[in-house]
Amino acid sequence: MAAAVASGQLSIGWSNDLLDRRRDEQAGRVDKPLATGEVSPGLVVRACALAVVLCVPLSLASGVVAGTAHLAAVAGGWAYNLGLKRTVLSALPYAVSFGLLTAFATLGLPGSPWPQPWALGAGALLGVGAHFLNVVPDVDQDLAAGVRGLPQRLGARRSAVLGAVLLWVACGLVVLGPGAPVPGWALAGLGVAALTASSAAVLGRRRTTSRAPFLLAVATAAVAVALIVARGSDLT
Repeated sequence: MAAAVASGQLSIGWSNDLLDRRRDEQAGRVDKPLATGEVSPGLVVRACALAVVLCVPLSLASGVVAGTAHLAAVAGGWAYNLGLKRTVLSALPYAVSFGLLTAFATLGLPGSPWPQPWALGAGALLGVGAHFLNVVPDVDQDLAAGVRGLPQRLGARRSAVLGAVLLWVACGLVVLGPGAPVPGWALAGLGVAALTASSAAVLGRRRTTSRAPFLLAVATAAVAVALIVARGSDLT
């Protein structure tokens, strides 16, 4: 599963950089090796193709149903790269793909059970929240390049707050969704998520060009993933 997810995410990330190479060059993105010329497009094309080829058997190793769910999640990432990122539906592939990643974890079990609705919802909210916060530093550059996804249309400040709220709600679903007594460690995790998510919102509203809001979003997502793993027996 880990290898399948890694190969799928690498293919999505590399294809995104390939498709955005010219725009990144014009924007002077020094954090993009393709834009600075440190890495050749041909090398990234070959690496991306290899990741796609490996992703298929690695996904299906968990079973046809689970593998298909994961490949659909990867396809959602590619759909975003290939055009949905420029539309009002930019958040849709994040919601679907991150929700399906949760399903990939359970569909490979005997009987191929789907995860509980709270787990699917938490995954979807994590994806959309991360999407909003990732875009915040680049809103002006994106608009200048004609990229008008949902976060760009809402603006940086609104996207920062909405993204942080979605991430925290996702953590809340993981803690309260199972309906069982809430252990102290789960409440502590929810508190940490509230701190990191609110910090991401505050920094994002300041229109900083740093990646701090997104890194804080990653930290919040990491807390959510840890909570999901701890709640593993309740997923189905």
